Amino acid sequence: MKIQFMLLFLILSMTIGTAQNQSALQKAFSESYTYEADGNYTKAIQSLKEVYVEKSYETNLRLGWLHYYAGLFTESATYYQQAINLLPMSIEARLGYALPASALGHWDAILNKYKEILEIDPNHSLTNYRIGSIYYGRQDYSNAERHIQKVVNLYPFDYDSLLLLAWTKYSLGKSNEAKVLFQKVLLYDPEDESAKEGLGLIK
Repeated sequence: MKIQFMLLFLILSMTIGTAQNQSALQKAFSESYTYEADGNYTKAIQSLKEVYVEKSYETNLRLGWLHYYAGLFTESATYYQQAINLLPMSIEARLGYALPASALGHWDAILNKYKEILEIDPNHSLTNYRIGSIYYGRQDYSNAERHIQKVVNLYPFDYDSLLLLAWTKYSLGKSNEAKVLFQKVLLYDPEDESAKEGLGLIK
Protein backbone atom coordinates (compact mmCIF):
# COMPACT_ATOMS: atom_id res chain seq x y z
CA MET A 1 0.00 0.00 0.00
CA LYS A 2 2.82 2.37 0.89
CA ILE A 3 4.58 1.63 -2.43
CA GLN A 4 1.39 2.28 -4.39
CA PHE A 5 0.94 5.60 -2.59
CA MET A 6 4.51 6.62 -3.41
CA LEU A 7 4.03 5.71 -7.07
CA LEU A 8 0.79 7.70 -7.21
CA PHE A 9 2.51 10.68 -5.59
CA LEU A 10 5.37 10.45 -8.09
CA ILE A 11 3.00 10.33 -11.06
CA LEU A 12 1.01 13.30 -9.77
CA SER A 13 4.19 15.28 -9.16
CA MET A 14 5.42 14.58 -12.69
CA THR A 15 2.04 15.58 -14.14
CA ILE A 16 1.98 18.83 -12.20
CA GLY A 17 5.60 19.53 -13.20
CA THR A 18 4.85 18.91 -16.86
CA ALA A 19 1.79 21.17 -16.72
CA GLN A 20 3.84 23.91 -15.07
CA ASN A 21 6.59 23.57 -17.69
CA GLN A 22 4.02 23.69 -20.49
CA SER A 23 2.41 26.78 -18.99
CA ALA A 24 5.78 28.51 -18.69
CA LEU A 25 6.65 27.59 -22.27
CA GLN A 26 3.36 28.91 -23.62
CA LYS A 27 3.85 32.14 -21.69
CA ALA A 28 7.39 32.51 -23.07
CA PHE A 29 6.20 31.94 -26.64
CA SER A 30 3.38 34.44 -26.15
CA GLU A 31 5.81 37.05 -24.81
CA SER A 32 8.20 36.40 -27.69
CA TYR A 33 5.43 37.10 -30.23
CA THR A 34 4.56 40.37 -28.49
CA TYR A 35 8.20 41.50 -28.40
CA GLU A 36 8.70 40.45 -32.02
CA ALA A 37 5.68 42.50 -33.11
CA ASP A 38 7.32 45.51 -31.45
CA GLY A 39 10.62 44.76 -33.21
CA ASN A 40 12.34 43.96 -29.92
CA TYR A 41 14.10 40.76 -30.92
CA THR A 42 16.51 40.83 -28.00
CA LYS A 43 13.68 40.55 -25.46
CA ALA A 44 11.85 38.03 -27.65
CA ILE A 45 14.94 35.84 -27.59
CA GLN A 46 15.46 36.30 -23.86
CA SER A 47 11.91 35.27 -23.05
CA LEU A 48 12.50 31.91 -24.73
CA LYS A 49 16.00 31.41 -23.38
CA GLU A 50 14.62 31.62 -19.84
CA VAL A 51 12.70 28.38 -20.46
CA TYR A 52 15.03 26.89 -23.08
CA VAL A 53 15.06 23.13 -23.37
CA GLU A 54 17.66 21.77 -25.77
CA LYS A 55 15.40 18.94 -26.92
CA SER A 56 12.46 21.19 -27.79
CA TYR A 57 12.11 21.33 -31.58
CA GLU A 58 9.67 24.23 -31.46
CA THR A 59 11.86 26.36 -29.23
CA ASN A 60 14.94 25.82 -31.36
CA LEU A 61 13.00 26.62 -34.52
CA ARG A 62 11.62 29.81 -32.99
CA LEU A 63 15.03 30.89 -31.71
CA GLY A 64 16.48 30.29 -35.16
CA TRP A 65 13.87 32.66 -36.59
CA LEU A 66 14.36 35.35 -33.95
CA HIS A 67 18.15 35.28 -34.11
CA TYR A 68 17.94 35.66 -37.89
CA TYR A 69 15.83 38.81 -37.60
CA ALA A 70 18.12 40.08 -34.87
CA GLY A 71 21.01 39.83 -37.35
CA LEU A 72 22.70 37.05 -35.38
CA PHE A 73 23.11 34.75 -38.35
CA THR A 74 25.60 32.24 -36.98
CA GLU A 75 23.51 31.70 -33.86
CA SER A 76 20.38 31.41 -36.00
CA ALA A 77 21.91 28.69 -38.15
CA THR A 78 22.96 26.81 -35.00
CA TYR A 79 19.40 26.76 -33.63
CA TYR A 80 17.95 25.71 -36.98
CA GLN A 81 20.51 22.90 -37.19
CA GLN A 82 19.54 21.76 -33.71
CA ALA A 83 15.91 21.63 -34.84
CA ILE A 84 16.95 19.52 -37.83
CA ASN A 85 18.91 17.19 -35.56
CA LEU A 86 15.84 16.71 -33.36
CA LEU A 87 13.43 16.03 -36.25
CA PRO A 88 15.51 14.90 -39.24
CA MET A 89 12.51 14.81 -41.61
CA SER A 90 11.70 18.47 -41.04
CA ILE A 91 11.51 20.51 -44.22
CA GLU A 92 10.59 23.77 -42.49
CA ALA A 93 13.76 23.75 -40.38
CA ARG A 94 15.90 23.31 -43.49
CA LEU A 95 14.11 26.16 -45.24
CA GLY A 96 14.69 28.21 -42.11
CA TYR A 97 18.39 27.31 -42.08
CA ALA A 98 18.70 28.77 -45.56
CA LEU A 99 17.82 32.25 -44.24
CA PRO A 100 20.92 32.87 -42.09
CA ALA A 101 23.09 30.78 -44.40
CA SER A 102 22.08 33.05 -47.27
CA ALA A 103 22.92 36.15 -45.23
CA LEU A 104 26.34 34.62 -44.52
CA GLY A 105 26.86 33.71 -48.18
CA HIS A 106 27.14 30.00 -47.43
CA TRP A 107 25.61 28.85 -50.71
CA ASP A 108 27.12 25.38 -50.71
CA ALA A 109 25.60 24.73 -47.28
CA ILE A 110 22.24 25.98 -48.55
CA LEU A 111 22.45 23.76 -51.61
CA ASN A 112 23.18 20.75 -49.39
CA LYS A 113 20.17 21.51 -47.21
CA TYR A 114 17.96 21.89 -50.29
CA LYS A 115 19.19 18.56 -51.63
CA GLU A 116 18.29 16.98 -48.29
CA ILE A 117 14.77 18.36 -48.71
CA LEU A 118 14.47 16.77 -52.14
CA GLU A 119 15.50 13.44 -50.63
CA ILE A 120 12.45 13.81 -48.37
CA ASP A 121 10.14 15.30 -51.00
CA PRO A 122 11.51 15.15 -54.59
CA ASN A 123 8.69 17.34 -55.92
CA HIS A 124 8.98 20.14 -53.37
CA SER A 125 8.38 23.04 -55.73
CA LEU A 126 9.92 25.89 -53.72
CA THR A 127 13.11 23.91 -53.17
CA ASN A 128 13.38 22.87 -56.81
CA TYR A 129 12.94 26.50 -57.83
CA ARG A 130 15.59 27.73 -55.41
CA ILE A 131 18.07 25.06 -56.46
CA GLY A 132 17.42 25.96 -60.08
CA SER A 133 18.06 29.62 -59.26
CA ILE A 134 21.37 28.80 -57.60
CA TYR A 135 22.50 26.73 -60.56
CA TYR A 136 21.38 29.45 -62.97
CA GLY A 137 23.41 32.01 -61.04
CA ARG A 138 26.40 29.69 -61.35
CA GLN A 139 25.76 29.34 -65.09
CA ASP A 140 25.16 25.63 -64.64
CA TYR A 141 22.21 25.75 -67.00
CA SER A 142 21.73 22.02 -67.45
CA ASN A 143 21.14 21.45 -63.74
CA ALA A 144 19.06 24.63 -63.55
CA GLU A 145 16.86 23.35 -66.37
CA ARG A 146 16.31 20.00 -64.66
CA HIS A 147 14.98 21.56 -61.47
CA ILE A 148 13.01 24.44 -62.95
CA GLN A 149 11.40 22.17 -65.52
CA LYS A 150 10.05 20.06 -62.68
CA VAL A 151 8.40 23.12 -61.14
CA VAL A 152 6.86 24.19 -64.46
CA ASN A 153 5.53 20.67 -64.97
CA LEU A 154 3.76 20.95 -61.63
CA TYR A 155 2.76 24.61 -61.99
CA PRO A 156 2.57 25.32 -65.74
CA PHE A 157 1.46 28.97 -65.35
CA ASP A 158 3.73 30.04 -62.48
CA TYR A 159 5.29 33.36 -63.47
CA ASP A 160 8.67 33.11 -61.74
CA SER A 161 9.31 29.55 -62.88
CA LEU A 162 8.25 30.22 -66.48
CA LEU A 163 10.53 33.23 -66.72
CA LEU A 164 13.53 31.50 -65.18
CA LEU A 165 13.03 28.43 -67.37
CA ALA A 166 12.74 30.65 -70.44
CA TRP A 167 16.09 32.31 -69.72
CA THR A 168 17.62 28.94 -68.90
CA LYS A 169 16.46 27.49 -72.22
CA TYR A 170 17.79 30.57 -73.98
CA SER A 171 21.16 30.17 -72.26
CA LEU A 172 21.26 26.54 -73.41
CA GLY A 173 20.67 27.60 -77.01
CA LYS A 174 17.13 26.17 -77.06
CA SER A 175 15.67 29.25 -78.70
CA ASN A 176 12.39 27.76 -79.88
CA GLU A 177 11.52 26.45 -76.41
CA ALA A 178 12.62 29.73 -74.85
CA LYS A 179 10.39 31.69 -77.26
CA VAL A 180 7.32 29.68 -76.30
CA LEU A 181 8.06 30.18 -72.60
CA PHE A 182 8.63 33.94 -72.97
CA GLN A 183 5.29 34.15 -74.76
CA LYS A 184 3.62 32.31 -71.88
CA VAL A 185 5.11 34.85 -69.47
CA LEU A 186 3.55 37.62 -71.54
CA LEU A 187 0.17 35.95 -71.15
CA TYR A 188 0.65 36.26 -67.41
CA ASP A 189 1.96 39.83 -67.65
CA PRO A 190 1.71 41.45 -71.11
CA GLU A 191 4.07 44.23 -70.01
CA ASP A 192 6.85 42.06 -68.61
CA GLU A 193 10.13 43.68 -69.66
CA SER A 194 12.30 40.61 -69.10
CA ALA A 195 10.14 38.45 -71.37
CA LYS A 196 10.10 41.17 -74.03
CA GLU A 197 13.88 41.43 -73.82
CA GLY A 198 14.23 37.66 -74.25
CA LEU A 199 11.98 37.62 -77.30
CA GLY A 200 13.94 40.52 -78.75
CA LEU A 201 17.17 38.57 -78.45
CA ILE A 202 15.65 35.53 -80.16
CA LYS A 203 14.34 37.55 -83.08
